[in-house]
Amino acid sequence: MSQILVGDIGGTNARFALADLDSGEISQIKIYSGLDFPTLEACARQYIADTGAQIEHACIAIACPVTGDWVQMTNHTWKFSIKEMRASMGLKTLEIINDFTAVSMAIPALKESDKIKIGGGEPILGKPIAIYGAGTGLGVAHLVYHGGVWLPLPGEGGHVDFAPHTEEEDKVLFQLRRMFNHVSFERVLSGPGLVNIYNAIVRSEDREPENYMPKDITAKALNQTDDDCIRTFRMFCQLMGRFGGNLALSMGTFGGVYIAGGIVPRFVEAFQNSGFRQAFEEKGRFNSYLAQIPVYVVTHEAVGLLGSGAYLRQVLGCKL
Repeated sequence: MSQILVGDIGGTNARFALADLDSGEISQIKIYSGLDFPTLEACARQYIADTGAQIEHACIAIACPVTGDWVQMTNHTWKFSIKEMRASMGLKTLEIINDFTAVSMAIPALKESDKIKIGGGEPILGKPIAIYGAGTGLGVAHLVYHGGVWLPLPGEGGHVDFAPHTEEEDKVLFQLRRMFNHVSFERVLSGPGLVNIYNAIVRSEDREPENYMPKDITAKALNQTDDDCIRTFRMFCQLMGRFGGNLALSMGTFGGVYIAGGIVPRFVEAFQNSGFRQAFEEKGRFNSYLAQIPVYVVTHEAVGLLGSGAYLRQVLGCKL
């Protein structure tokens, strides 16, 4: 078969497309609401019916840990057996991977027009790569090249402890400890995290926050119409920098650090002009070490689908 089925499943929407087995080119992208289907299989079958595609091989990226045959989504009710779904759909191959595993596998396929550089030197071929991004949650993955193949290293790095660096961040952590048993970086670097930061900033000054959604906070910050939202956005960007710097230190990611997800690519210019890069490099004795490492914001609109295709193509023996 010259076409393979690829999917990118989030907490809200399910995206499907066809990928060319030879080139990896993505086509016929369709987006469905996950709330409209009782199972992932039902949603995938709807896409196949809508496109009339004949499918033997599929790879679906999903926003949850994938550690065995049984998969249960973190931010959705869908749960299933990979083996049972493969048999039920009559597929020769069904790969279910973490959503940021897919994003990591897309990195080697990105064109220069698919990313925007934010400081640092040039990436070093063969060195580790880090990928992270804020959306419904905080996704993290790494990528290394070994033995002629790309090896994605999935994990749940978004759930490491949130470590404040300034007095204002200390106050935010104090407020969040009242709300959560464990305050992870995902509690501040995500859509809900924007709201958490905003609420914590306001409450730390004994005021009552407005009932803002994440999009309200970013809009008011970018329009310079609300001081608390401006402070929230500034802290969000700085924390993105501190977290990215932590990833770079942990793996020596001289292959580059890539930011994806549903939030940052929406306001790249403001992000470039924020305190992100300074916070990324602000690691004391290792400032000069981090100053060499390039950071990119991924602007490709279907990076999860592109990466799902790359992952499956490599599994099927294609050279990436």
